[in-house]
Amino acid sequence: MIGGDAALVAPSAQAEGVTIPNFWNPRARQERMETPLGARTVRFLTDDDFPPLHFAGPDGTPTGFAVELARAVCERLAMNCTVQARRFDTLLDALADRQGDVVAAAIPLTPALRARFLATRPYFRWPARFAARTDKGLPAPSAADLGGRSVGVVGGSAHAAYLKAFFPGAVAKDFTDLATAEGALRRGEVDYVFADGLNLALWIGGVEAARCCAFTGGDYLENRYFGEGIGLVTRADDPALSRALDDALQRLWDEGKYAELYLRFFPVSPF
Repeated sequence: MIGGDAALVAPSAQAEGVTIPNFWNPRARQERMETPLGARTVRFLTDDDFPPLHFAGPDGTPTGFAVELARAVCERLAMNCTVQARRFDTLLDALADRQGDVVAAAIPLTPALRARFLATRPYFRWPARFAARTDKGLPAPSAADLGGRSVGVVGGSAHAAYLKAFFPGAVAKDFTDLATAEGALRRGEVDYVFADGLNLALWIGGVEAARCCAFTGGDYLENRYFGEGIGLVTRADDPALSRALDDALQRLWDEGKYAELYLRFFPVSPF
């Protein structure tokens, strides 16, 4: 089981009380090589309906963590770049058809995707988290402490499967969707909710939670259940661009730019 601390998979940093994940390998710093890209303009493709990763700003311009990270990559590499929003389900086909050069959106890294495209190392992953009411003094989750306690999960989800496999003593309460499970937690009808950390973070920091609840315990990042995360995706015939993007992402982490953007878009960290 992988859980309890993001450092088991991705060492993290603290800033202003927000945990900032680190997905980069320090050894890669010795492997850096300059990758000339010429004077090309790199066209980024994204979607504008998945906050906080990518969404339309007040003036309609695409923004969000993934989009601003892409813009920072462009600046770091001194590239001319454009960002165009398209419908999410058309992004990979548009990339394959050469209507853009890079996809910066929440498309999971999978073997099927890697068979068609190149991708950088993940710059974001989907941690699973437990949330609980802050007024009940419940223990941090462990296989022993969850014995007999009720845990809300979305029925049929990876989170439900993970709970069953690694917390067999917990009493799983299946819900049709996360909003219903969150409502049950707010009303005290379940002891915990176990779900996607990003969506839980948005709820915990939002109006509907009414400051009832908070994360408890650490994050869970096992690939087999929760995937590899997301990276910048390029065509297979553009390896120089993919290498340059990977290097720029690590440099942005080293220089603190990644943390700056993360704090802007994740006031409640899912990690």
